[in-house]
Amino acid sequence: MRLHLILPRVEPTKITPPAACPYPGCQGKHFHQRQEVRKPLRDTVYPQVTARRYACLRCKRTFRQYPPGVTSAHTSLRVKGLAVMLYLLGLSYGAVSLLLEAPAIGGDLTSVKCNGRWLPLGLVVDDIQGLVLTVDELSGEDAETLQDWIAPIAESVGAELLVTDDADGFKTVAEELGLEHQVCKSHVKRNTDELIASLQSALAQGTDCSLTALGITPEQALADLQQLSLLIQTRQPEEQVELERLHDRYQGATPPSKGKTASLAYRLHLLFLDRWNLWPLLTRYRTWHGPNGETIDGTNNACERGIGWWIKERYRSMRGYKRVRSAVNISRLLAFCGNFLKRGGVDLALIVA
Repeated sequence: MRLHLILPRVEPTKITPPAACPYPGCQGKHFHQRQEVRKPLRDTVYPQVTARRYACLRCKRTFRQYPPGVTSAHTSLRVKGLAVMLYLLGLSYGAVSLLLEAPAIGGDLTSVKCNGRWLPLGLVVDDIQGLVLTVDELSGEDAETLQDWIAPIAESVGAELLVTDDADGFKTVAEELGLEHQVCKSHVKRNTDELIASLQSALAQGTDCSLTALGITPEQALADLQQLSLLIQTRQPEEQVELERLHDRYQGATPPSKGKTASLAYRLHLLFLDRWNLWPLLTRYRTWHGPNGETIDGTNNACERGIGWWIKERYRSMRGYKRVRSAVNISRLLAFCGNFLKRGGVDLALIVA
């Protein structure tokens, strides 16, 4: 469920001959075409178009006839319509003037109770400015659904980078769409700390002998886990080679047979392998810069704020929604108003109208 907007089209090859003289007081209906002239244009597609210069045979004055979507102004009607649309969606004047170039977007998922069932909702933000771009109903949370949802949004704002949590579905989306990807450093650190604590506890019990086959002592495994903990805190791109070294120590671990529990050695192998592969996505924020020097902080906090403030906050005071449309529209309305929080508040006339 997404709002469909029809913008004025620019059609440079379709110039309609004039039907009446544009000058007040003259009702001339016969004209002579004098010449064709080039007109520079500020548009999303055409840098210039051709206009025709006519002379009215009654008043003898001349005027220009433009293609559909073009007037005497330097900016096309398409760009003007897009600017108005973006402003009504809650964007700053600066964002509107840039035609909503959002080089970094964040995406996240949540759910609300609607008529007795859980309704998946997706939220996309401008990760640099923190503005909510859209809240949408989703049919699922699989990679294909996420890609169909993210793709047109990323294309429309010219996104180069996608910021998300560490869900595998979003990794697939970024790869398929050719977007750079930043995985939330806070999520990864929290998950890693929990895994390290679990493995440290298993090592302390001393009941798993799988490390012996690899020639690794429990003391060495504890030291490796401590090293991983330090790396997750510093998160420097060049430290990936250290993770590769840690991974190599455990790559000979035997995977469990079907229906069996993974050994301690294999669990360590999986942890180091995953963090080694994840490292470029975890440290992207250290080196990424937008076209105008923009930077990101490496978290998906903008998404989590949007969900907490504009979706969950209203939901907490209710038992749930009765209609899907209400769940989506109320969340969009709150997000729209929230985009104006630091700019004096929203003009209620825009909503009432």
